[in-house]
Amino acid sequence: MDFGIRDRAALVTGASAGLGFACASALAGEGCRVAVASRDRERIEAAAAAIRAATGGDVHAVVADVSSPEGPAAAVDATVRALGSLEILVTNAGGPPSGTFDSLGESDFERAVTLTFRSVDRLVRAALPHLRAAKWGRIVNLTSITAKEPHDGLLLSNAMRPAVHGLAKTLSRELARDGITVNSVCTGYTATERLQDLAESAGRRRGVSAESVLDGWRANIPRGQLGRPEEIAAVVAFLCSEAASFVNGVSLAVDGGESHSLL
Repeated sequence: MDFGIRDRAALVTGASAGLGFACASALAGEGCRVAVASRDRERIEAAAAAIRAATGGDVHAVVADVSSPEGPAAAVDATVRALGSLEILVTNAGGPPSGTFDSLGESDFERAVTLTFRSVDRLVRAALPHLRAAKWGRIVNLTSITAKEPHDGLLLSNAMRPAVHGLAKTLSRELARDGITVNSVCTGYTATERLQDLAESAGRRRGVSAESVLDGWRANIPRGQLGRPEEIAAVVAFLCSEAASFVNGVSLAVDGGESHSLL
């Protein structure tokens, strides 16, 4: 299928590895011009080079910390300077620390609000003038299945992810007449560095190995295997496509059927 997004200008944040890297690769493979953003210059420049080599695409590295108040606007400004426009925004940031209510303090909550929620708010606010100028746009938020079904030990994610979905649903209605769709992808257990970190944290709490935790998570997925970043990225690329023009305001679970929620 031709997704109809060749030469569209895209920004993917948190793209030095994992899901962000996979999403940027998928969009570049569809012919998008892509800016990849991360706060680590060495890693994001290496990621951009790897995507260019794999896809032959027009890929630019952007150094920006989206968890800082000025970082989202800086990422958007650098993207527009590099690409000349912006039509696709994929928001992605490292998840908040795992933990229970008793183990997390006020500063942890404040950092989670900034990283998980305000980064999306600020990225959208900075990107909107460019998407509106194009009279066409796609915003896709990478979140977590915890937005639909809270998981033990992930208090901050359980609390913050739903806020992103509330924002996205509201924006989907406010921006539709501008030709802009807003959707969110609720990722399940996917083989990334982030998942390994979560497994190690959970293992320490339970007094077991990280591999034992991962085995338990695999067992909860009907196919018995973790997701691959490329599988998430394929869904994101579709939501960014012309073919998905009537998909708007959706919170789509991409978790291999692990979650039990009906909607």
